[in-house]
This record gives sequence, structure tokens and C-alpha cells, in this order.
Amino acid sequence: MTVSSTNPDILPQMLAAQRAAFTAARPEPLATRRDRIDRLIALLGENTDALCEAMNADYGNRSRVQSMITDIMATVNFAKYCRGNLGKWAKPESRSTQFPLGLLGGKAQLRFEPKGVIGIISPWNFPVNLAFAPLAQVLAAGNRAMLKPSELTPQTSALIAELVVKYFAPEEVTTAIGGVDVAQAFSSLPFDHLVFTGSTATGRKVMQAAAANLVPVTLELGGKSPVVIGRSADLTRAGDRIVTGKMMNAGQICLAPDYLLVPDSMEDGVIAALELAAMDQYPTLLDNADYACVINDQQYARLQAMVADARAKGGEVLEINPAGEDFASSNQRKMPLTIIRNPTKDMQAMQEEIFGPVLPIKSYKSVAEAIDYINAQDRPLGLYYFGSDAQEREQVLQRTISGGVTVNDVIFHVSAEDLPFGGVGPSGIGAYHGPEGFREFSHARAVYTQPKLDVAGLAGLKPPYGERAQTMLRLMAKK
Repeated sequence: MTVSSTNPDILPQMLAAQRAAFTAARPEPLATRRDRIDRLIALLGENTDALCEAMNADYGNRSRVQSMITDIMATVNFAKYCRGNLGKWAKPESRSTQFPLGLLGGKAQLRFEPKGVIGIISPWNFPVNLAFAPLAQVLAAGNRAMLKPSELTPQTSALIAELVVKYFAPEEVTTAIGGVDVAQAFSSLPFDHLVFTGSTATGRKVMQAAAANLVPVTLELGGKSPVVIGRSADLTRAGDRIVTGKMMNAGQICLAPDYLLVPDSMEDGVIAALELAAMDQYPTLLDNADYACVINDQQYARLQAMVADARAKGGEVLEINPAGEDFASSNQRKMPLTIIRNPTKDMQAMQEEIFGPVLPIKSYKSVAEAIDYINAQDRPLGLYYFGSDAQEREQVLQRTISGGVTVNDVIFHVSAEDLPFGGVGPSGIGAYHGPEGFREFSHARAVYTQPKLDVAGLAGLKPPYGERAQTMLRLMAKK
């Protein structure tokens, strides 16, 4: 399947058409929003096989079950969640007024209104979910949308573009296809809001382009999400859950555990638990349809160089290869879970987001030492704690800052649809999911209604100021 690249010169026309339609249609009933979400759900439900096949083709191998869980069903369920809650989210809120306005009949209200046209730049690692899940909440908020899926998943992106045309009018949702030139032109458009999911480095460029038009942004980035293994942790359980999160999609997840912080006396036990879990979940890798390939040769070479760098700088490299397979002679871009012991600060694996099945393990003597290490790094997108010690858990949570947290597992906080998902600083700006996402894509419009009474005059707040004004000031000071 091929879809011609979008000419960057027509992007402003696409935006103008959507904005004109948005303005002409206001105000739109909530039923229109629900209808659009219904069509999004139908798009996913009626084209499940084609979407899974496209993702598999782009990766070289990607489990259909994984694609169903992470890209299809997760998105469908989130869209249903948005549809079911949009009436509550869109309801205006009454707000209080300061003395003496409320006493005299003044009323304050907050309305959540659509912003207009929102751009969505989505990545390759979950190409369906990260295009259509934000879209569900953008539509719930009453907006129009332009999508720019990744050029690194060309089959999936082409199919997304083809399906969007079938289920939506171009003035509702439209798609721009292409490489860096299209992405640069897209991020420079004067949207009413721009959503970007991808690397921190690219996020900086997107934000810079958006700033030229003062476009507000939601940046879902990445970073090095740590796992703190507490002394009270059940190592078998922790190893099993870490492996599930780290090896899903071959570690190509923004929330994947990026490194482990382990009590020095428990390091061997943690590694044994990881080995046991990897052997249990993936007894073979090369011909295992459940285990994804690294997305392309460039990413594969980057990961191999990262491991070589760790080895050259004194790290102990352990490949968990249950079946003793020969990865070097394979052209499948599959890579076993690779543990790096004794990592040093100057290693690439400790400086860059890994985004692959490489897992450094750093030991600590006290949990305070682990916390200090986390706080010395950029704020992570996710943070994970394993253990049953409530006091230690609270110490980790209260003394660190991260986008989100999962306790006694990894990644799962993103699956809680009613919780906001986002990062902090280098790991992201803003959030979607939950009611917070609806508000992210809405304009919180303040509406104050003045009564017929001359409020300012009665309060003595009009010149010439006299004793009434002084009395009012004294009352206000006592409040």
C-alpha cells in the first residue's frame, strides 16, 4: 500500500479549511462529538486485521496479540471512555465570586469550549494508539484534527490516511503523510493546539516551531524511567513484571523500565529473577512471533553500539538467550534482553533513553542513595517501585518527581484511563487521558454575569471616592 507524500505547501490550506468549518458549525451539539467518536471506534473495529498486518509489515515482526492489546483494544476502550464522559466533562462549572459581588447577584461560570483545530504528530512505536487515542479526546472536546503519523511505519501510516478519508470528512479529520520536510512544515502551522509524541530532542524542535505562532503544546516525550527495587520486594514477581514491560515491543516504549536501582546485596537475585522470567516468557526469540523486531537497521545499530560502548567502558554485559540462538547471523533485527552490570555515568546506556531491550542495573547501599541518583537526573516520564514497605515506598514517592508512577509493576499507570498521562520538563509538557486531557484540549472560558444593580456604585468603587469606599476597603481587609 502506498500513499503519496503530502505536499507541504498545501498544509496551510488544509488547516484553513478545517478552521473555517469549525467556525461555521459552532455551536455543535454533543451528539456530533459522540458521532465522531463512534466513527473512530468503527474505523478501528472494522479494520483490525488490516491495521495489525500493517504494523507487522512495518516492524518485520510484531505480535498480533500485542498489537491488539496495545494499539487496537486500548484505543477503542479509551475512545469509549471519552464518549461516556464527555457530557460530564463539558458541563459548565459554577465558580464563586469575591465579596461583595456574590451578595449583589454577580455570577461566575467556567465553560469548557473547543479550541479549534489541533495537530497530532504521532510516533512509530505504537503507531495506531498514539495517533488515535489523542484524537479520541480531541474529538470529545469538540475540535477538528490534522494527523501526521510517522514515516518510519510507512504501511501503517498509509493505511491510517486511507481509513481517515473513509470515516471522516476532511474538514473533521485529515492526515498529512511524509518525512522530515512534512513534519517540519506541519509543526510550524498556526494550530490552536499541537500534540507531539516522540523523543525529547525532537520535542524541543517541535516546541520551538510552535512557539513562532504561540501555539500551545502537549509534548509526550520519554526519558530514563527508573525502577527502584526495595529490600522488601518479591524478586520473582518483580523480575516477571519487569521483563514483561521491558521486552514488550522489544523495549521500544517510552515508559519501558530504563534502568534498575537494586540493593547491592540483592543484585544477583534480581538478575536471576530476570533470567527466569525471560526464559519463561520467551523460551526462543528469533522465530518467536510474540517477540517484536527492532523497528529498523538504524535503531538496531544504535542499540548494538550502546552495548559495545558499555562493554568497552568496563560494564559486564549479560545476554539472556534461553535457546542459545545465533543473533549475529540473523537479519531479523531481533535482540535478546541484554543486562549491563556495573554501569558508569559516561556510558551511552546511562546517558540516553535506551528504547530497546537493554537494561542497566545499578546497585545502591541505601534507598536514600537511590533517590539522590534519580533526583540528579532529568525528571523521568515514569517511575516504578517494587516492595511491600509502605514507609520506604512513600519515601521514594515523596522525595522524587516523575510524570507518573506504578507501584509493584511497570507501565500500568498509563492504562488507567481516568488518570492523566504526561511527563515533567524533559519528559513532557501537559497531559492527556482522564478529565485533565479533556481540559488540555479545551479552552477554559471565564464568563462573569453582572446583575442589573450598579455593583460598583453600591460598593463605593466609583469615583469620586468617599467614605463608602473607605468602609468597603476596611470590610475587604477583614475578609
